[in-house]
Amino acid sequence: MWRWRYVSGRQLHGFRHYKYSAVDTNPLSVYIMQPIWNKIIKIVPLWIAPNLLTFSGFIMILFNYFLISFYDWDYTASGTSPGLVPTWVWLFSAFTTFCAYALDSIDGKHARRTQSSTPLGELFDHGLDSWATSIFVLSFFSVCSRDNGKTGVSVYTMYIYLSIVLFNFMCSHWEKYNTGVLFLPWGYDISQVVLIAAYLLTGTVGVEVWQKPFLFGYYITDVLVILLIGFSLFLSFPQTLYNIHRAHLKKTLKINSLYEGLLPLVSPLLLFILLTVWVVLSPSNILAEQPRLFLWMVGVAFSNVICKVIVCQMSSTQPELFHWFLFPLALVVYAAISGLLGHMEEAALGALTALLTAAHVHYGVCVGRQLSEHLNIYIFSLKKRVQE
Repeated sequence: MWRWRYVSGRQLHGFRHYKYSAVDTNPLSVYIMQPIWNKIIKIVPLWIAPNLLTFSGFIMILFNYFLISFYDWDYTASGTSPGLVPTWVWLFSAFTTFCAYALDSIDGKHARRTQSSTPLGELFDHGLDSWATSIFVLSFFSVCSRDNGKTGVSVYTMYIYLSIVLFNFMCSHWEKYNTGVLFLPWGYDISQVVLIAAYLLTGTVGVEVWQKPFLFGYYITDVLVILLIGFSLFLSFPQTLYNIHRAHLKKTLKINSLYEGLLPLVSPLLLFILLTVWVVLSPSNILAEQPRLFLWMVGVAFSNVICKVIVCQMSSTQPELFHWFLFPLALVVYAAISGLLGHMEEAALGALTALLTAAHVHYGVCVGRQLSEHLNIYIFSLKKRVQE
């Protein structure tokens, strides 16, 4: 079951020749956070594998998400029942977010410190990041609460917000696919600091702070959405295009064909179109009825699509035109909007979400095992594999 070979022989060969290249120009990261991480890394025992740090951070994020979901499944607790989510949950969220942020920031440093940097480590890190990105956002939505007629954020705003965040993450790796260099996005460090501050503020002051006008009649959530859209449209995406254009002028682009350069964007774009069609045309208003389940499915689907792009980028191979997730999704969307599902639309969403989640986990485990065997290393140990 766990021996499925998702990575082709050509891709495995490409991983052997992969070299990591990244640029970090964010002042918050360079001048404030990096000195903190340099101090924290000194207390990590040398026998701990870097991937263990990465995975521990992801598990903390996941546990925190399920904890919040237990108290606030439908994103209404903060709006209609402010005391329903205990104060300690928000404070715990701040703690787990900081720990995950720290572990994700020091895993690479620890790999270099222990001379154990490998392509598997980078893929493991960025693959989990692609999933954690949506989980961070979905946890934060419980702070804001969904629209209750007076305050809160509509489920459609949540969907757009999540899509923009995932689009920004995708752009970073599309940029690397074309240039060979990962220009670390400024939004990552800023978003982590904002999340930690938001949880601390909620834990100390209460969720009521999100239900009062903050500036010129706008709520804090309105300001955050405006900033996110502005940051994406006027800084992040233009910077991505500029870096690709600059690489083109310097003749350092890895991909010279326009078709191959745009290929990684096809599946994410089609995925977004299908999901949006379902949201808009759903007979039972599926997003409003099951926002947490639907948004979880969105995050999982995007994560798997992005993971395959990362594999192709690291192995210098061409990604597939259509990701296979698109086919069951298209089938369910057609059945839903045509009325064939009737009252079974929510059940179909649950089944599709379970299928995609299981497929994503299976993909991650199998790819990890395959690369582990190919590179003759263990995922969670610094010991070398014994050659058979």
